[in-house]
Amino acid sequence: MSPVPGQLSEVLRVKLKSEFLSHNYGGESLLVPTANAVFSGIVKGNDTFGAIVECLKTDTTEDEITDTLLSRFDAPREVVAADVARAVSELRRIGAIDE
Repeated sequence: MSPVPGQLSEVLRVKLKSEFLSHNYGGESLLVPTANAVFSGIVKGNDTFGAIVECLKTDTTEDEITDTLLSRFDAPREVVAADVARAVSELRRIGAIDE
């Protein structure tokens, strides 16, 4: 989204909370909370989810994650952006995202 002239654009930066550990193995990605996390359980995902989580290990935006995934996967931008938005939304819901 382009900023409107005369207005400040606010870009939401996100990062995976340190209370979560990730592991990728054989095309499967796991996200596991530590004892300090509010969420208890394991989040399983595919390679795309694993790539999103890897991007979230540093302060980033959904657009930056989308750009990174587009360089790795052959898919339309709108599909990748929707996958990123859905993953970030779910991670936010379980308390895994710092904003």
